[in-house]
Amino acid sequence: MSHFLSQTLGQVLRMEQRLTPQLIQSMAILQKPVADLEAHINDALESNAALELAEPEQVEPAEHSNEHDRRDGDGGFARLDRFTRDFGLDSGERPPYPARRATDDGDRDAKMGALANTSGRSASLQEHLLDQWHLLDLADEVRRAGEAVINHLDPDGYLRVTFERIADSVRPPLRVETLKQALAEVQHLEPPGIGARDVVECLLLQLDALPGDNQVERTLIERHLIDIIHNRLPTVAKATGYSIGEINEAIKAMRSMLCLHPGFLVTDRLVPPIRPDVIVEYSDTGAGLDIRLARGNIPKLCIREDVAAMAKSKANGKETRDFARKQVEAATALIDAVTFRKNRLLEVSRAIVEKQREFFDIGPEGLKVFRMSDLATELGCDPSTISRTVADKYMQTPRGMFPLRYFFTGGTENDEGESMGWDRVKTRVAELVAAEDHQGPLNDDQIAALLKKEGMEISRRTVAKYRQQLNIPNARQRRRF
Repeated sequence: MSHFLSQTLGQVLRMEQRLTPQLIQSMAILQKPVADLEAHINDALESNAALELAEPEQVEPAEHSNEHDRRDGDGGFARLDRFTRDFGLDSGERPPYPARRATDDGDRDAKMGALANTSGRSASLQEHLLDQWHLLDLADEVRRAGEAVINHLDPDGYLRVTFERIADSVRPPLRVETLKQALAEVQHLEPPGIGARDVVECLLLQLDALPGDNQVERTLIERHLIDIIHNRLPTVAKATGYSIGEINEAIKAMRSMLCLHPGFLVTDRLVPPIRPDVIVEYSDTGAGLDIRLARGNIPKLCIREDVAAMAKSKANGKETRDFARKQVEAATALIDAVTFRKNRLLEVSRAIVEKQREFFDIGPEGLKVFRMSDLATELGCDPSTISRTVADKYMQTPRGMFPLRYFFTGGTENDEGESMGWDRVKTRVAELVAAEDHQGPLNDDQIAALLKKEGMEISRRTVAKYRQQLNIPNARQRRRF
C-alpha cells in the first residue's frame, strides 16, 4: 500500500467579518454613558498631542431636535436659549471638560474654591462608634477587643464574622472570651441594635433600649417572627393567647420603632449619581417635544493645525512625522467615534419619543410594545448596536429620569388589536391589588381572570412574576385580620 503527498493550488470564496481597531473603539465609545465619555475624552486630551477642544467661535450649534424636526425662531429669548445650551450653561449640568485659560497670580484658585464649597464627608459607622468607645472606662485588653469588633461590623451594623476569625486578625491575638465581653459593651452603643449577629438579636437589643417591658413584642420576636413575616396571625394568637388586636398593635409598634439595619441610621448607603444622556422637554410653543443631548455628549473636538502640518512637512525628520501622523490618526478616529455615538444616540432617542409618545402624556400605562430588534431593522443596523446605544444611559423626561432600556418592552394585544406594553399590565395589577378587599385579597388566579375580562390575557405565573417585581406579597400575606 502506497501513500502519496501532493499539493494543489485552488481558490476559495468565503465571507469574513473582521473588527478593525477603529470599529472596536467606535463600539466602546458608543456604549459609554455620559460620565465615562467625559473621563475618556479628558484622558485623550491629556495624552494625544493632536487633539484639542474647539474654540468657542468654532463651535457649531448644539444638537437639538424636535419630534417634528421643528426649528426655533430667531427671537431674542430663543437665541438666548440656544446660546445657553450651545455653551453648556444648562441648569444642573456641570462643565465636563477642563477649560484652558491663563491665570494671574492674584486670581482665585478654582480648585481651592471648589474644595471650600464641597460638603465634608460624613463619619463612617466605625468612626461614629469608635468616638463613643474611646469615652468608656475599660481595661486595655477589652478596649482593644472592642476596636477589633467595631472594625469587623458590616455597614448595616451586623457582626457576621466569628470570634475566632476576629481573634486571629489582630496582633497580638485576642482571647474569644475577651471578644465576647467586648461585644456586650459594643451592643450598648448608639444606635441600638449595633453588633447583633442576626435579626432577632438586633430587634431585641432595640427593645431593651425602649422604656417599658414590651412583653408582647418580645414574645413575637423571640418565638413567632417567621409566623409574623408570613402573616399567620391566627396561629400566633392560638400559641400565645394574645388577641388578634393585641398582635396587630404590637406589629404596628415594631414597624414604627424598630429598624432592621441600624447601621444605615448613621451613614446613608452611597448611591452613585445619575446623569442624563438625553433630555426631553415639552416645547415652549406647546407643539410637541424637544429632544437634545446633554452637554457632555457633544464635545467639539478638532485636530491641532500645527500637529497636522508637522505630520506632512518634509522639513521634519521621519521619526517626528511618524509620531505626528499616528497622533492625528488616533485623534481622527476618536472624533469619528464620538460623532457616530452622538448621531446614533439622537436617532434612537427620536425613535423612542415617536413610538412611546403616550408615555409622556399619561405615564407608564401608555407604554407600547417596542423591541430593539424592530428598531434595528428600521435603522438598518444590528440589534447589538441598539443595545450598546442604550446601555447604562438615561433619559430625563417631564415624568422623571428613566433608563433608555425602560422604553423597550415586550407586551401583548387586547381584543381590539391594540398593543400594550408589559408595564401597562404591571400597573393594572398594582391597581387591582390596591382596590381589593383586604380581608379577602385576590389571589393570582383571580387577578389573571380580571385582566382577561379587560382584554389582557396572561397566565397566573406571569401575574405572580409581575407581583414579585412590584414587591407585592402573596394573597395570604396581604390579608388583614
